Amino acid sequence: MQISPLEDKSPVMGAPPSPQVRSEGLYFCDGKRKVDYVLVFHHRRLSSIRSLVSGSVSQDQLSVVSNGNFPPATSSDPAAGRGGDIPGGEAASVGEVFMELGSAKGSEPMEPVDQEMHLIRQEFETNLLEAGLEIEREKEVKTHGPSFTRIHAPWPVLCREAEFLKIRVPTKASYELKEERGFGSSMSSMWRKLNQPFQPKVSLQDHCSTKFLSHCFSRDKLHLYNISSKDTFFDNATRGRIVYEILRRTVCVRTCQTIGISTLIAKGVYDSAFPLHDGDYKVIGHLEERTDRQVLNEEWARYSAFYKYQPIDLVRKYFGEKIGLYFAWLGVYTQLLIPASIVGIIVFGYGVATVDTNLPSLEMCDGRLNFTMCPLCDGACDFWHLSTACGTARASHLFDNPATVFFAIFMSLWAVLFLEHWKRRQISLSFSWDLTGIEEDEEHPRPKYETILLQKRQRKLKNKKKRKKSEPEKQEDGAVTGKDRWRQKLLSAMAAGAPPPVDKLTWKDRLPGYLINVTSILFMFGLTFSAVFSVIIYRITVSALMAMSPDPEIKSNVRVTVTATAVIINLVVILILDEIYGAVAQWLTELEIPKTETNFEERLIMKAFMLKFMNAYAPIFYVAFFKGRFVGRPGSYVYVFNNYRMEECAPGGCLIELCIQLSIIMLGKQLIQNNIFEIGIPKLKKLIRALKEKGKTPKAREEEKPPQQWNLDYALAPFEGLTPEYMEMIIQFGFVSLFVASFPLAPLFALLNNVIEIRLDAKKFVTELRRPVAARAKDIGIWFNILSGMGKLSVIINAFVISFTSDFIPRLVYQYMYSPSGTMHGFIDHTLSYFNVSNFKPGSAPQNSEHEDITFCRYKDYREPPWSSDAYQLSKQYWSVLAARLAFVILFQNLVMFLGLMVAWVIPDVPKTIVEQLKREKKLLVNLFLQEEKEKFQLIQSLFAKDSILQSNSQVSNPSQGLPILGRYSTLPSGPAAGDGGGGGPRPRCRAASFSQFSGKTSSSPKNENANSRQTAV
Repeated sequence: MQISPLEDKSPVMGAPPSPQVRSEGLYFCDGKRKVDYVLVFHHRRLSSIRSLVSGSVSQDQLSVVSNGNFPPATSSDPAAGRGGDIPGGEAASVGEVFMELGSAKGSEPMEPVDQEMHLIRQEFETNLLEAGLEIEREKEVKTHGPSFTRIHAPWPVLCREAEFLKIRVPTKASYELKEERGFGSSMSSMWRKLNQPFQPKVSLQDHCSTKFLSHCFSRDKLHLYNISSKDTFFDNATRGRIVYEILRRTVCVRTCQTIGISTLIAKGVYDSAFPLHDGDYKVIGHLEERTDRQVLNEEWARYSAFYKYQPIDLVRKYFGEKIGLYFAWLGVYTQLLIPASIVGIIVFGYGVATVDTNLPSLEMCDGRLNFTMCPLCDGACDFWHLSTACGTARASHLFDNPATVFFAIFMSLWAVLFLEHWKRRQISLSFSWDLTGIEEDEEHPRPKYETILLQKRQRKLKNKKKRKKSEPEKQEDGAVTGKDRWRQKLLSAMAAGAPPPVDKLTWKDRLPGYLINVTSILFMFGLTFSAVFSVIIYRITVSALMAMSPDPEIKSNVRVTVTATAVIINLVVILILDEIYGAVAQWLTELEIPKTETNFEERLIMKAFMLKFMNAYAPIFYVAFFKGRFVGRPGSYVYVFNNYRMEECAPGGCLIELCIQLSIIMLGKQLIQNNIFEIGIPKLKKLIRALKEKGKTPKAREEEKPPQQWNLDYALAPFEGLTPEYMEMIIQFGFVSLFVASFPLAPLFALLNNVIEIRLDAKKFVTELRRPVAARAKDIGIWFNILSGMGKLSVIINAFVISFTSDFIPRLVYQYMYSPSGTMHGFIDHTLSYFNVSNFKPGSAPQNSEHEDITFCRYKDYREPPWSSDAYQLSKQYWSVLAARLAFVILFQNLVMFLGLMVAWVIPDVPKTIVEQLKREKKLLVNLFLQEEKEKFQLIQSLFAKDSILQSNSQVSNPSQGLPILGRYSTLPSGPAAGDGGGGGPRPRCRAASFSQFSGKTSSSPKNENANSRQTAV
């Protein structure tokens, strides 16, 4: 393959790699320097016609007049020879750039766009070299396809950036952790033995009784750190993070002062940038030589390891604190689902055990009571007996029983306990991961923000030029007097001394985006309500049509069929709208033009959560609180489109329908999203890649080189953030907490899903995604606020579900106020009102009724009978039940809120052991630094004493010598030596020198010392 002169000037370092290094693909060609980061860009394949036409071009240049953003290239560029010079060999004039179109060697020419991209890459990589990084690229340049630029950070750069970023590293000093004694110690040891089979085989997870003190890295305190090897002192995740910090703050002048690799990727200069994985994830060789990636794959990312704890410390070491906190939170949430699942199973078991002794269900199933119910639709529907709904009543008791109230209170307290437990766990992880006291990193603007800001600056410059052109015309007209000229000169002189104003986007620039956001979100809410209303219309119409059927089997299964099909339609609509709302939230957030990635992520999360929350729970809210509330009564029904009656709840109540709705939507979302979206789509992509590999000819396979690690990683899917993972679990948390009173088995199904979800996400991160940059984070961010808000909302919703959706309150009111015997005998008859069939509106009575001589029919409501003076008006029982329901809501909310505050007060956020260890570490660090300063002072005193002795000896041996020579490391001014007792004045204060300067590793050559100081200089 021929090499174009442009690519020949790009930085290439090192000799051809050895076969061993080729197989690893983690080092430069010399096999010594690690590849810390990879930049990828694409060569575009030129068309065959374009290639034939341009083949006759020898060496041509295209002169492109720049807009003033291209700096003039000179032959005296300090980066020349390292890939920073502009091709052509000549210095371009100011405002003009020459791009080479042809090559005398016959290589394919570059298009102007590709040429410009190449020059931008050269400038950017030259700036990276000036920042101290080392770059390597293949000597053989491709005419098309991806090209990889490898980056290595040498030790001086790592030290400099670690000090800037305040990365905490362990010191040599350590202390023994306080061990429990007595009964607590024996219980802890026994618990560790019981937990041993569930622990992953990871060295970092071993119980350790010592802890090393950590401190922010400083180049002046290298002697404090246990640096056994400079190559391994900073792990690969930290090295990648350091290189990323350099990449994101490096300026590229050619793209109008663009800052950072993210902007260059957005502009298409680079295709992607990522750190490398630690080799293949499959174990090859001895188990003792496994890399971190292989350990994670074996002990964490396998479905067979579902019963084991997660190696959270190793996850944090490999992926960073942000991803480590997500999996730690998911683990805590899954563990606490175990007691909730057990209690839910007990509550469900109680319902199963008492279904045969439940008096309301027995009365509904007793055909001898002969409750003749009013028709379910007008005209075509006939009267029916309540005993035909026996199955619905028995099923409703499984979820609507006295134990449900206890379970709702328990789950509300469980939500508070979960949040408190997570806060303690988060503090413990922050302490063990040395995150206490870290400062938030300064963020650079996003590419979209920079682009809009650049356009605003250009508009300002254009308007300024127009104003300058209009000024001479005013002066010619005599509009500007001499006094005005002096005033203008004075103002311009004052403005010259003032700092230039910092351009930024104001609310006026964002106002169109805000307006589009508000209108779009309202439209999406309307779309969600329209979908729910459409399903309601479907239920009403299908119920009416099935009721008109002459087949008795179809008539008997109307409710089951309509409910099941409507819920499935709801599920499909929810899944489709979920994907649409995710894309819409991204688009709306872009319109707001957030300045930083953190602002962008928080706004995106809030929009996506609002839209997906409304989408997932709108059908459930309808069934829980609105269905059956606006039906009316026989003779005065509420109609939709003047033809269809509003749907009613089942005879056993709406709670059983709420249970069906919640269970199908929850299980459907989990199964479909997990199995199809998260498992099926990646496997399909892998299958397509395998088919492409098989489609290659044998000759092409032989010529193709074995893939390096950067080729393998580039083939993986890019990491796109944790928002989808968190969002899925937050919606599930809503199913578990908000409507748990209607479905006690929800925690069990959530637990089963999460056991698979943890291993599924682990496998995705280890084997299917590129390695993300290790990002620091102290907590899970805005997600905790969302969880806290949902926990408080769950108390209110469960209170209303129990009081208004279930029959718990009506049963209590009947038993203690209206029952003659103080039992539930006669409850069904008490809840049914009478209706005189002669009061039906014309055309609404059954046309072909099989029941003759029926004077009254029954319907579920608390209304006066037709023989009363206030016929069909709401009865006193209705108002008694309503008052009891409202009282229960207030009592339930206050009781649960009070118990939640008690739980939060009893459980402190910071564990007592962590507080004691923090104080102890602070004290030990102070003692360590005081001891270091003391040793420095003693060494300086001894050194100055030696210098004074040498000076006195030199003066005796050579009295004609001039001024005394101070030691090379002296930081004191010439004068009496410290400790000589001469002079009554105070001893001059010396500047503290580095301890490493006085250690045995001090360079014997001033030349080496100066070289080292240049390497670590800022």
